[in-house]
Amino acid sequence: MPARRRSTPQQSGAPRPPARTPQERENELINAAADLAERQIQDGTASSMVVVHFLKLGSSREKLEQTRLQHEIELAKTKREQMISEMQMGELIQDALKAMRTYSGQPAEIEDAEYDEYRD
Repeated sequence: MPARRRSTPQQSGAPRPPARTPQERENELINAAADLAERQIQDGTASSMVVVHFLKLGSSREKLEQTRLQHEIELAKTKREQMISEMQMGELIQDALKAMRTYSGQPAEIEDAEYDEYRD
């Protein structure tokens, strides 16, 4: 008895609408490649490169690398938020200094040379 052929997403149901963005198209192609690799592995026709690729994905080293990358992303986000917070704090200090000068009867704007004293 011949092996039963599995249906692919294109064979079952209505065809998918075309991708609207390059990212969607890329995701479609990635999914198609993963489906093909899965069929080849199950059929025993996968090349050694395909098998090694998926073996590497399941290794503990790859999992550690993914965790490290996630932590680097979180660190970059935290640094960005900190920089934004520092910029906002600087603006807040400048506004407070202007308000204090106005309350004391001095002009609100100061020369750059005078401002350099307060920046450090």
